[in-house]
Amino acid sequence: MRFYLSWLVFFLVSFYSVAKDTPPFFRHDNSPELGLMANFKASALCEVAEGTHNYIQQFSDDKFAVHAGTVFDDEVTLTRVEKTLAFICQTYRADVRAKRNSRLHEPEFLRKHFDFYRWTPDRATAQAIAKKSTNAVKSRMLNAIPQDKIFLTKYYTKLLKASAVKTAEYNQALYALPYDEAGISLAEANKDLSLTRHQYTRQQVIAGVLEQNKLAKPLIWLTEEALHDVLLQGTGVVEVNGVRRYFNVHRNNGVAYDYAIGKREQARYWYFAEVPSIMGYGETLLSKIALAPQVAFAGNVAQLGLGKLFMVSYQQQGQRVSRLGVLADQGGAFDNNLFQLDLLVDSYYGWQDYHQANKHLADYAQAWLMLVKPAH
Repeated sequence: MRFYLSWLVFFLVSFYSVAKDTPPFFRHDNSPELGLMANFKASALCEVAEGTHNYIQQFSDDKFAVHAGTVFDDEVTLTRVEKTLAFICQTYRADVRAKRNSRLHEPEFLRKHFDFYRWTPDRATAQAIAKKSTNAVKSRMLNAIPQDKIFLTKYYTKLLKASAVKTAEYNQALYALPYDEAGISLAEANKDLSLTRHQYTRQQVIAGVLEQNKLAKPLIWLTEEALHDVLLQGTGVVEVNGVRRYFNVHRNNGVAYDYAIGKREQARYWYFAEVPSIMGYGETLLSKIALAPQVAFAGNVAQLGLGKLFMVSYQQQGQRVSRLGVLADQGGAFDNNLFQLDLLVDSYYGWQDYHQANKHLADYAQAWLMLVKPAH
């Protein structure tokens, strides 16, 4: 018994020491390093902030996303998040009425009106993922995350070359939700594992199981490479007769995204729907938040909570640049991920034009959560 008690005391002391020595991921910072506020439009920031704020107010029962965050102290509340989103648009509109440049681009204005919380990345989790990854570049990038910077990735909506009918080149469909799920709510459909959506992996769909059995409607036809890209990025953009059309992920087959493997090996498969613009987070297709390039982040909504305003800072052509964006999107890659934000940049046909337009952006950046000060 004495041995058991001694072991228990040792375990508790050891556990407490480890917990005590583990730094929080966010700390209040009285001296944030703000650079030239650039590469974003205040009008677009307001659009995303307002859309996200509306979601928070209308869907307060979405406990996955609508909360203060699980990794912050008591200073971070959902009320302050909402006030921050509202303040962004109040400031933008006041500046428009006064016919002056946006104060959201002025470092002194931001210091005066916002509290800053410095983000220290969870490098231990990133390195654990790197060990399991079969992608050498991904492993290298994850292992190289600095102690004081997050991994700043970029995502884009895929500009697609498509066909209205199947051809030898465009032989993979972007499928709408299977016919047997029409009119069924997401909650009901997720419980009914007999539905078509739950039956097949990406590889089986690509092999033709839906087409052969006429289980779902093809929206458009793509190349296989384009299909993998749009499944990864979540949104496809197509020019049809001079009109830009948008297709967004709707519901998936329930298979988790595996961060350690490449896009072609993923078993997760998404069904799509046509939407009016680039869409971000939302429990249902109709509730999704409309996004704008350069001011929207995808990230760990489950732990950070929807609607957080982040500032990221990095060196660009020898100068410190800072920019603002709202956490308004998420994805499977962010499960248990407190080391990364993904910036929506724009729409591109592929890697080459994306890289040419964004090669100046850093891979790692200092990051701060921003909340409007309580007086506002």
